[in-house]
Amino acid sequence: MDYTYTIIDANATASLQLQAHLQDYPDFICASTAANTSDGQNQILKFLPDVVIINLGAQAGEYFQMISELHQYLHNIPLLIAVSKTKDHAYHAIKNGFFDYWLLPNTEFEIRKTILKIRKQVPKETIPTTLCLKTYRDYHYINTNEILYLKADNNATDFFMNDGSKISAFKTLKSFEETLPQNFIRIHQSYILNVKYVSRINYGKSTCTIRNIENQLPFSKSYKNRVDDLKSMLSKNSIDAAN
Repeated sequence: MDYTYTIIDANATASLQLQAHLQDYPDFICASTAANTSDGQNQILKFLPDVVIINLGAQAGEYFQMISELHQYLHNIPLLIAVSKTKDHAYHAIKNGFFDYWLLPNTEFEIRKTILKIRKQVPKETIPTTLCLKTYRDYHYINTNEILYLKADNNATDFFMNDGSKISAFKTLKSFEETLPQNFIRIHQSYILNVKYVSRINYGKSTCTIRNIENQLPFSKSYKNRVDDLKSMLSKNSIDAAN
């Protein structure tokens, strides 16, 4: 299972450089970035990341206050990693429960040690990737990583696979919405898609394009907030080449 992280850093270039370092670890996914305490707290409460990396800088006191306030809203505080040019804030970071403390400039070695320590001390539970579809005495096992999307068909559900095949199950779309891994999101009354295969989101036409197929999947206004979150997540893990 993946770890999600949020970076809070007023320096956009430094934030991008850190994301580049973390791309070496495919189980660490950027959920969001922020430039200050108010936006940072909002991003944490919105995306509930597993790890939050904070460049303390001159606003160290504000960030420590922000962490204290998080206890009012969250049962589980994310793993906190402080980033600083000096060791001046190390004591307060320890007192505020920070998991690690990086000295700038970031080094590949220090980042790797922290990643390995997180994996060892806070292991993620392995989520089953095999889905069993039962029909009377017929048991069909499919790999969820190979599912492009699901489509409702009355009281049945069709699974469209990345090899071009279609598998039908006699259960409602809602029942699968509640059991599939987090990388599956519902975008329409009739569709659930696997975010790993999304190649385009067109707000003008209210459609999502899935790799390996020609058809575009519609998303409805009632599910637009989920599409917005999907766009934010995909944008954080891509290079912006917009004009």
